[in-house]
Amino acid sequence: MPGLEATSSALQAEKMRLDIIGQNIANAQTTSGPDGKPYARQVVSFEAKLMEMGTSNGETTKGYGVGIRSITEDTSKGPLVYNPGHPDADDQGMVRLPNVNITHEMVDLIATSRAYEANLQVVRTAKQLASHALKMGK
Repeated sequence: MPGLEATSSALQAEKMRLDIIGQNIANAQTTSGPDGKPYARQVVSFEAKLMEMGTSNGETTKGYGVGIRSITEDTSKGPLVYNPGHPDADDQGMVRLPNVNITHEMVDLIATSRAYEANLQVVRTAKQLASHALKMGK
């Protein structure tokens, strides 16, 4: 069905964004990773991509979809908090926390889940239209 390839690519991209947001939330208190530094928030960037799509007569056409351009680290520094008993505290008792803002992540999570739901609705509507078209042909 035309258009579903683009919707499918958008669903895959939004799923990846949901996964990255989940990682950010899960690591919001990780003060020391494998490199010894606090966790750095990950950011997903999307891009439009040209896709080849099949048609009912076996030909291919070109269309647009959504792809992931990159997953990058947010380079901003996290807050410093005074906690002299923490194992990652420096000589002054300060601990650098990750640069993950839970409120920001929750807003991104809601927006991403809404975009995912909208793309699912496109699939449902296309399925209903195809079903109705088949019933009309009987």
